[in-house]
Amino acid sequence: MDMATHYPDQGLFHLTGRRAGAGFAAVDVGTLRPALLAGYGDLNRLRHDYPVVLLETPGEDGFAVALSTVVNRLALALAPRGIEGERLRRHLLRLEREIRTAVAAGAQGDLSALWTEAAARLGAEAEARGDETAGPVLVQAAAALKVDGTVAGCDAQLPATLITQAWRHAQWRKAGEFRALIESLMRKLSDIRRAAWARSQAGRQPQALRAAVGGAHADVFDFDAMSRLVARRAPQDELPPARRQRIEQALSVLTTQTFYPELNDGTADALPAGYAFDNCAEAMEAFRSRLPSLAKLIKAIAIAELEVDGRYVESEHDPVFEHYDEHSLTAQDLALLPDYLVCIPPARNDAPENAALLDMLSSAMPVKVLVQVSDLLEEATIGAGHFAFGVRSARLATTAMGLGGMFVMQCASSALYAQRERIARGLACRGPALFTVFAGSPAPAAALPPYLSAAAAVESRAFPTFTYDAAAGANWAERFSLDGNRAPLDDWPAEPLEYADEALQRLVEPVCFTYADFALCDRRNAAHFAVVPRERWHAGMLPVADWLALEEADAARRVPFLLAVDDSEHLHRVIVDAKMMQATKRCLLLWHRLQEHAGINDSHAERLLAQERAERAAQPAAAAVAAAPAAATNAVATATEAEAPAERPPSDEAWIETSRCPSCNECQLINDRMFTYNDNKQAYIKDIDAGTYRQLVEAAESCQVAIIHPGKPRNPNEPGLAELIERARPFL
Repeated sequence: MDMATHYPDQGLFHLTGRRAGAGFAAVDVGTLRPALLAGYGDLNRLRHDYPVVLLETPGEDGFAVALSTVVNRLALALAPRGIEGERLRRHLLRLEREIRTAVAAGAQGDLSALWTEAAARLGAEAEARGDETAGPVLVQAAAALKVDGTVAGCDAQLPATLITQAWRHAQWRKAGEFRALIESLMRKLSDIRRAAWARSQAGRQPQALRAAVGGAHADVFDFDAMSRLVARRAPQDELPPARRQRIEQALSVLTTQTFYPELNDGTADALPAGYAFDNCAEAMEAFRSRLPSLAKLIKAIAIAELEVDGRYVESEHDPVFEHYDEHSLTAQDLALLPDYLVCIPPARNDAPENAALLDMLSSAMPVKVLVQVSDLLEEATIGAGHFAFGVRSARLATTAMGLGGMFVMQCASSALYAQRERIARGLACRGPALFTVFAGSPAPAAALPPYLSAAAAVESRAFPTFTYDAAAGANWAERFSLDGNRAPLDDWPAEPLEYADEALQRLVEPVCFTYADFALCDRRNAAHFAVVPRERWHAGMLPVADWLALEEADAARRVPFLLAVDDSEHLHRVIVDAKMMQATKRCLLLWHRLQEHAGINDSHAERLLAQERAERAAQPAAAAVAAAPAAATNAVATATEAEAPAERPPSDEAWIETSRCPSCNECQLINDRMFTYNDNKQAYIKDIDAGTYRQLVEAAESCQVAIIHPGKPRNPNEPGLAELIERARPFL
């Protein structure tokens, strides 16, 4: 049905956003949500990845573990199988929901403390119902907890909190590797110095020999005589002065380095201060100020390694180290020391101190940066001067991939825990790393909780998950991944929607979740949507995903709509204006670009494939044209009654232009009793009654040079003749 003709008010709204007349339902669009989100009214009653427990001690769970995983393990360990353990399992699940509800309401603290508080509340409630066992059982279960740490919910603070904890774990591992290297070099340099002293004149004095043997055997030996014996021809010092000086200087630098210092009690400081920042300018200034000390340390390490291996050649290495400074440092050298962490607050993305972000990422600075995207639906105003990065923050990750040589990850906060292994890999990489995270639409515009808003952004392709790891391989197939997105081969993910119609009949239909659905979850976009009463629904209304697939002329006669539910769970059709549909098209275009990076619907590959097919099809045709004169001469000499006649028969009869046949064998593969070759290996119709009209049409469609003419059907009772006659029309 043409919506512009029968429902002009709907067409006017779609084109202009104006609600003219009374053809729209009086429903507050801000209370609507996409129909596929109807089952997510109370997130606290659903088990999902959040909250998570941030772990201080490195272990098999890495830097974080989901509360639901902790409860599952506890139930498996404590609750016996069968009905006996069901009571405890139910108590544990209630406690998990209680903690999740408390964290969503703003509660903070370690898991052990929150567990105790939740167990006390549930115990009091159970005691009021006459059950005095629930509280003590849950308190006792807490004693079996094998993990503890800060509990974090999926809120605006989660990205910085989680990334910082993952960064801490990465630095702990790096600190352990660095100290192992330094301690090994220091021990070996000390051994070289000690061995040289032991073989020197001073090391062979009676007092030195007595100290080397030890007090237990001091009365057994005559150390004066031993000294006279071993001191004969002993050099004053085994080490040449230049080498001794190099070793002493290297040991001094390695001992006093401050990048991984020791605390006053002699224990190592696993995480030195001064490497975490909230802006790029301060991080870059700190990095530059440490470069001279860093160059001095790297120089000492290089000299120590050469001396330990006995490979230091003064004529070759002295000139190199004489001019060694911060300009001599390589990315591999910088990777030995702590990484810098920059967590930019959402409100400071456009601050001047962050203007050099892309320059910092394209340098060799070992920096890991978190950029939190706070709003995906803000209006893009040309010349407004937003975003100091020189690019909209929602597109920052795709821009950074073009710089190369780094790790880039885009992810919504709802998927951070699921992507924790990739986060750890990015923080462990030697070069720069960028993490852009969307933590949900801002309040009060958001109609959804942060977790659901972030998840909706991923599902709608508004903020898809992807990673680019420059160190993973030499090509895009190895470096880029779209893992973490549902249905990555499709334009939009689809889910079956089950509902009841007016007659209470159960209906199920697939529904796509699009960018327009995501926009509907933001109250600021109410003007782009209009609710249509059920009595004004018509065939000219199409779901947004289907409308986008139409040609422009067909789309102009239709109106796109979404399925939505209100607070009473009533189903509505919500039409979308042209401006929002343009934004949805733009979102789909960006998704297609990401798909191409992942090798999905690659336009280059499709073009090459089409070119290859065209070339293959042209080869037999060219050969047929070249052989046509000889084939025609031979055909005249050897013509038989079984061959096709030289002149075209009446159009109702099937026939083949035999002289143009390229011998591709396609027709014989369909029916070798109907089609056969003559002596020149060219096809003709041997027995028209040996097959069906459908086979004639299929042969005509598959022929590479279009020389088969199916004519009119001989059997008027053959099924599907109307369709077959229409298909045969181009070949008559």
